[in-house]
Amino acid sequence: MTGLASRACVPTRFGALGRALGGALLMGVALGSGTEIGPAVADVLGLTGFAARMVPALLVSAVAVPLVGWALRRRGGSLEDIGFGGAGANVRALLFGAGVTLAAAVLVLGAGTAAGMLRWTRPDLFALTGYVVANGAVALLLEALPEETTLRGYAWTSLRGRFGGLGAALGTTALFLVTPGVSTVVGAGVAPLVGREAGPVGLAPGGQEPVGYLILLTAFGVLLLAARTATGRAPLCAAIGAHLAFLTVNRVVFEGDRRDAGWYAELSSPGVELLVPVYVLVAAAGFALWRRRAVEPFGQGAVSARAGR
Repeated sequence: MTGLASRACVPTRFGALGRALGGALLMGVALGSGTEIGPAVADVLGLTGFAARMVPALLVSAVAVPLVGWALRRRGGSLEDIGFGGAGANVRALLFGAGVTLAAAVLVLGAGTAAGMLRWTRPDLFALTGYVVANGAVALLLEALPEETTLRGYAWTSLRGRFGGLGAALGTTALFLVTPGVSTVVGAGVAPLVGREAGPVGLAPGGQEPVGYLILLTAFGVLLLAARTATGRAPLCAAIGAHLAFLTVNRVVFEGDRRDAGWYAELSSPGVELLVPVYVLVAAAGFALWRRRAVEPFGQGAVSARAGR
């Protein structure tokens, strides 16, 4: 893949920084406005349940992804330059990213279960299947696709061309940490315009405890960068798959009772949630080990995994 990093169209470091900041700002604006306008639109249309949840998700992706594509086309590029591939490669990479993350979660949470830290309810397979499918559709469009396109795609690739791998990793992670805060500011400004009560403004969305949230977000950012650099074909879709698996596992395991997911775990103590950053880092290590093989993982032959990064 011919990436933006190899193009001569990145004239200065300030230009690279500006594009990276623009990607993060775009995600913050899309998320903050979409999550406020979407429910208002759903109310006007009389939508409830899954359909109502899909409206803000569609709005966020409809703002973020096309605008990144437009910015790339202005410079003679395309979405392939930031890590997308053909349809088949995209699906294989997405399944790869989700599979590695899910395997790490099973390993770590399974060990926690064996140690008596988690006790599982009896699964309702019908409800669980429905939840995983519905939540996956919403999470893909609301979070995984737009965040990876703007951050691990556009921002990371812009920084990679001027600051190298380490600089791009640090810069993208920093932008990932501030994007939720930006979305709360945007949401607070948009909410009164559509007749909604403004939510709290802060570094963490929904009034979550900021320190713990940012620590987990940092570990999550490491995982997503490891997934994004693990393979040479459609690497951004590996990050999208890892993102989806992370959201699905956490919402089923730790929030399944509140979300009617059909299955969830009862915790022996609040500290059990520290298993989350543990499995996240285990998954990141798995992606890093896969990358060290320096071989394309999907049967394409001995293709360097560094190609197209």
